[in-house]
Amino acid sequence: MVRAIVGMGSNVGDREAHLRVALDAIRSLGSVVAVSDVFETAAVGPPQGPYLNAAIALDTVLEPEALLGALLEIESRLGRAREERWGPRTIDLDLLLFGERTIDLPGLKVPHPRLMERPFARFPAAQVGAPFEPGPQPGARRPFPT
Repeated sequence: MVRAIVGMGSNVGDREAHLRVALDAIRSLGSVVAVSDVFETAAVGPPQGPYLNAAIALDTVLEPEALLGALLEIESRLGRAREERWGPRTIDLDLLLFGERTIDLPGLKVPHPRLMERPFARFPAAQVGAPFEPGPQPGARRPFPT
C-alpha cells in the first residue's frame, strides 16, 4: 500500500460537480484518507476562467503507471479534451506524489515537476499530508463540495 497525492482542478461547466464526481471515481482506486479544501485560483496559460483546485491523499495498491492510467480514464469519462496545452478543462487529475518514490518515465514524472512552484497544487497537497511547507494560500478557500 502506498500513499499517493492527487491534485484536482476544474474550470469548465459545473466545477464543483466535476470535482465531486472525480473524487467519487477515485474512491474506486484505493482508500481516500484526506481531502483538502477547495481553492479558486486564476488560470495558468491562455486566457480562460478561474479554476477550482483541491488535492486528495489516496492509499492504493496500484503501481504508479496503473494509477496514472486510471486517473486519465476518469478525466476522459468526465469529458476532458486535450486540445490546448494548459487550456480549459472539465477536470484535471495530476499524480503529484507517490509515496517517497521519484519516477522519471515518459509521460510520468513524480514528484510532479512543477509542484513546488504552483501554490494551487502545493498548498492543497500540504493540507492532505505532503511532506513540505504549504507556501502561500493560493486563492479563496472553501470546503470541498459535498
